[in-house]
Amino acid sequence: MAKVEIYTGMFCGYCASAKRLLTQKGVKFTEIEVDAEAGKREEMVKRAGGSRTVPQIFFDGEHIGGCDDLYALDRAGALDARLGRAAG
Repeated sequence: MAKVEIYTGMFCGYCASAKRLLTQKGVKFTEIEVDAEAGKREEMVKRAGGSRTVPQIFFDGEHIGGCDDLYALDRAGALDARLGRAAG
């Protein structure tokens, strides 16, 4: 299974939605709260190619995008494969 990292912010509905989908899929992920630790937002922006909004999601270090991108992968039937797991 892919290593999943998600940068989140406090009171972010999109972050909650992305985490909910990953949890429903049984995916373990590392949450990095950009508001809680100094420097984490800058780290996220650098890793995400300049994207400043949360969430920003990474699979095995590859930038996937935000919540809408995650749901688009799921709707296209490609999320499970990107996560390295059988569809189910």
